[in-house]
Amino acid sequence: MSLDAKLDRVLMRHEELEALLSSGQVDPQAFGKVSKELADLAPVVEAVKSYRKARDDMADAEAMMGGDDAAMKELAVEEYYQLKETLPGLEHQMRLMLLPKDEADAKNAILEVRAGTGGEEAALFASELFRMYQRYAQVHGWRFEVLEVSDTGIGGMKEGSAEITGQNVFAKLKFESGVHRVQRVPATEAGGRIHTSAATVAVLPEAEEVDVKIEDKDLRVDVYRSQGAGGQHVNTTDSAVRVTHLPTGIAVACQEEKSQHKNKAKAMKLLRAKLYDIEREKADSERAASRKSQVGSGDRSERIRTYNFPQGRVTDHRINLTLYKIDRVMEGELDEVIEALTADDQAARLADME
Repeated sequence: MSLDAKLDRVLMRHEELEALLSSGQVDPQAFGKVSKELADLAPVVEAVKSYRKARDDMADAEAMMGGDDAAMKELAVEEYYQLKETLPGLEHQMRLMLLPKDEADAKNAILEVRAGTGGEEAALFASELFRMYQRYAQVHGWRFEVLEVSDTGIGGMKEGSAEITGQNVFAKLKFESGVHRVQRVPATEAGGRIHTSAATVAVLPEAEEVDVKIEDKDLRVDVYRSQGAGGQHVNTTDSAVRVTHLPTGIAVACQEEKSQHKNKAKAMKLLRAKLYDIEREKADSERAASRKSQVGSGDRSERIRTYNFPQGRVTDHRINLTLYKIDRVMEGELDEVIEALTADDQAARLADME
């Protein structure tokens, strides 16, 4: 389909939705959905109109350049070259707006970080990554609520999960899923040798109850006494909760709160996110298989980034981006990496549209 045909379809759909709402015959249950689609299309329609006007004005200016009036000809030449310079930018912005939207982009996110190979050094690195994302959330004014942490007692973390709430959280963080590798000399290494360890990051879109239907009969809920690092009890009541989804075998646990009710609510958030992610992976499998870029594949077995402390560098292997500011990155300054990943993903999807 040609670009103009796609633009015509957008304008026609916008007119259809406006007419539908004006008619007053929209089903009350569908009203919200129709209104949202219309609101989402409004900026796209404005971009299409701006692009077409600039293109038409450029054609008019080109026609006037062949006229006899010297003054008008000079103005036409000036306008033509100004529009010729701005038109590609308008077209690019419009094409980005035409890209299919990921419905999950606007959602909050569930972050999971797990220590991988490398023993205590991997656990320390996992803990540092968890704090890195916490700081990144603070920079963006997001709420970072810990759901579950299993620590080692000496600063490391076996695994941890958190709910991150704010504007477009998943859109920003969805490319963080994968294996993160660290290269450095551990504090316990007497010989000064560089060790390589790893941690796995998963970022899941938070699912609402309407996104995932979970039957009570499919759940097994176990309660037990919360434990801290090293196995000591952190309270004397059975407030920790483990929820197992029997059809899939997925089990989640939470013991951060003193209330059993609050722990169960947090565990259910985590379970819904995992089940929703499974459904998204099924739906996206064909598209992901045909994609030229692996940036958005979400493959958590893929090594995506290396943090080399002796050289002070962070390298994202998917886009061959290297930054020599590891200290600032670990303090949560991730925007440069995330924006580059987003731009690469957009470029790949634009190429697929051609």
